[in-house]
Amino acid sequence: MIFVEGKTVKAQIWDTAGQERYRAITSAYYRGAVGALLVYDITKRQTFDNVTRWLRELRDHADSNIVIMMAGNKSDLNHLRAVAAEDAQILAEKEGLSFLETSALEALNVEKAFQTILLDIYHIISKKALAAQEAASSTGLPHGTTINVANLSGNVKGKACCSNQ
Repeated sequence: MIFVEGKTVKAQIWDTAGQERYRAITSAYYRGAVGALLVYDITKRQTFDNVTRWLRELRDHADSNIVIMMAGNKSDLNHLRAVAAEDAQILAEKEGLSFLETSALEALNVEKAFQTILLDIYHIISKKALAAQEAASSTGLPHGTTINVANLSGNVKGKACCSNQ
């Protein structure tokens, strides 16, 4: 939970830890997701290389407006680093992702990662809500008006619009 502009923003976070056994169910989680934090281990190159696969899967199954952040974890193990921060920054810029390095062990940048992604999500959703309000007010219809299409069309026979019958 974070507070933005006097409002409480709550997040539900799902962690699959990138494990293969969760791949079958993760596509179901993508539907309705507004943000994703792709985390790799800076000491294991393969976890970084897998980011592009997870990113492709996200983009294939999630909403096109999903906010995605990439985080390199275990920055406390810099002496074991297998992924240069510059390589990650280049990938993030190429893919349009925000990026930072964290250390869960030392609690470095972990809260910042969540605050950053939640703030980005909040701003996108706020813009969408504002655009929807503006669109609704420009229609000239009073807010909250229900239009019953069945009553307007007269003789309705109960068939679906796209039925073959």
